[in-house]
Amino acid sequence: MYNSSYTKTINPLADDLEYIISHTRDIWEELRNQKIFITGGTGFFGCWLLESFAYVNEKLKLNAQALVLTRNYESFKDKAPHLVVSPAINFYNGDIRDFKFPEGHFPFIIHAATPADAKLNEENPLEMFNIIIKGTEHTLEFAKSCEVKKFLMISSGAVYGRQPSNLTHVSEDFYGGPDPTNTSSAYGEGKRAAELLCTLNSKKFNFDLKIARCFAFVGPYLPLDIHYAIGNFIRDGLSGGQIKVNGDGTPYRSYLYAADLAIWLWTILFKGKTCQPYNVGSDNAISIAELANIVAQSFNPPREVYIAKKPDPGKTPERYVPSVKKIEHDLKLKQNIVLKEAILRTIKWHICKLKKF
Repeated sequence: MYNSSYTKTINPLADDLEYIISHTRDIWEELRNQKIFITGGTGFFGCWLLESFAYVNEKLKLNAQALVLTRNYESFKDKAPHLVVSPAINFYNGDIRDFKFPEGHFPFIIHAATPADAKLNEENPLEMFNIIIKGTEHTLEFAKSCEVKKFLMISSGAVYGRQPSNLTHVSEDFYGGPDPTNTSSAYGEGKRAAELLCTLNSKKFNFDLKIARCFAFVGPYLPLDIHYAIGNFIRDGLSGGQIKVNGDGTPYRSYLYAADLAIWLWTILFKGKTCQPYNVGSDNAISIAELANIVAQSFNPPREVYIAKKPDPGKTPERYVPSVKKIEHDLKLKQNIVLKEAILRTIKWHICKLKKF
């Protein structure tokens, strides 16, 4: 049972969940007594959507229900057992590309299912592209059948392609894109095509489409063993060894904390303008080398940092940093939890997890 005493005494996300509800209390009313269908509900984004949904649903007594598509229910039971027993959340087994449509009316859909796997994108880009496209097409078919009212497409900053060196922050009105002749563009091109599919269906079948172009994040549930640099650095620090930067440390990234991410996604779903994309992320740029040092200083004692390569003085550093002026203007959203605090919270959560909370 997901109750307040449980949250305060056991759940290490209690403070984050209180923070989320304090910044979203006024947006939830249209979900009262309604159902929401979520794909990708057991990944990093999905866990935060479910944590916040279950908490807000109980606190505000919304009497809402979430149905979560998953391919591996048993694995998720080990990952987040408290969410599995929440009376507001049910799980539905199936593949995003061909799941059997569940019965019932779902006015809200969040489509977050994507294989965020750099290895798959490198080794089998056609499979990556097909999962994104076929999964989006099938979810849109379900959306039509269940008379969806609002559909949130979780897209990516990868739709912009390589950020030009003279552009410090990429905004929603930048119309560049991935190189369609480069197989590594499968993920970004898949997301671009998925946005178009969603837009075409929204116009034809008259539902509100919300688009979140997501960048880089940090927080509990972030995998530490895949291609996310910040996750790898935290993993290295938790093991007690050196924090290793495999490149030269010059690329620029920015990181939004997961609790802010949850606030932004729910606000886009309920209040965002239809068929207008919103960048989701931090606009505070930081080099990978600087990031590694911040993570290193977050441990006691501080960890050493090893940078494998020396910077090329003639090379302009790569950037992947969004402009968030549009979402600040339209939805009055901003980053509240700074990076250093976000890293400390993430480390604390992983330590709690190792201790079984």
